[in-house]
Amino acid sequence: MNLDIRYGNHPDDVAMYDTAALRDNFLVERLFSPGEILLTYTHVDRMVFGGAVPTTAQLSLEGGKEFGTGTFLERRELGIINIGGPGRVILSNASFELAPNDGMYVGKGETRVSFESHDPAAPAKFYLVSAPAHAVCPTVKIAAAAANPRKVGAAESCNVRTIRQYVHPAVCASCQLVMGMTVLEPGSVWNTWPPHTHERRMEVYLYFGMDPSTRVFHLHGQGDETRHLVVANEQAVISPSWSIHSGVGTGPYTFIWAMAGENQTFDDMDGIDPSDIF
Repeated sequence: MNLDIRYGNHPDDVAMYDTAALRDNFLVERLFSPGEILLTYTHVDRMVFGGAVPTTAQLSLEGGKEFGTGTFLERRELGIINIGGPGRVILSNASFELAPNDGMYVGKGETRVSFESHDPAAPAKFYLVSAPAHAVCPTVKIAAAAANPRKVGAAESCNVRTIRQYVHPAVCASCQLVMGMTVLEPGSVWNTWPPHTHERRMEVYLYFGMDPSTRVFHLHGQGDETRHLVVANEQAVISPSWSIHSGVGTGPYTFIWAMAGENQTFDDMDGIDPSDIF
């Protein structure tokens, strides 16, 4: 299990970053590697995210010095969405089959979390997001069809999309983690417009399902001091609570969003008028 650590950043400091510094601090370029678990620990709300790609052997989450716990979920909760081939999540007393786009929530205190693929040649790609937890919530599998759908946007603004809520109060209980997938309709390229921030929650975006030449221009920074990150397939962006949330792609893409912070109110957003964006 490999762990990369990212520290917090003040928006006044980020306004001075060049492209390389912005990418070093907020872009995670490698999340999925065959036979490995790659994780990033951001000190922004202490979220941990990354990917597990089991091939010929099981992979397992571990505790240790980096977390100050004996097991990974001793004081954490976990959301999972499989964006690869069929696979299996194995816990201490149960296992769960996850087809492509299936997800699950694993509650605080689970002592074993291991991963297997059905076919090493077409392995599962388990996207993992974990946040600190204060209570035990039930572990539950969330099939793709069980995710709560919300269709939003408009064709004239090129952002018709379906938000599929997986780890969300409408689907299952969790402590603070909220997680889901947004699927854009053909011809739509903006993942959120008009943009917003939410001061009470940070967010991580994983972009995937993209052709090798496709890029997403993920807007970053405060509304009146914007920057952008150019994101390729299966890369992720750390978006602090003060950062603008919006992005536009050069071709089709899907993204998984995950949030942690003060509340789980999905619509608790601070909208930004396009005329105030610079």
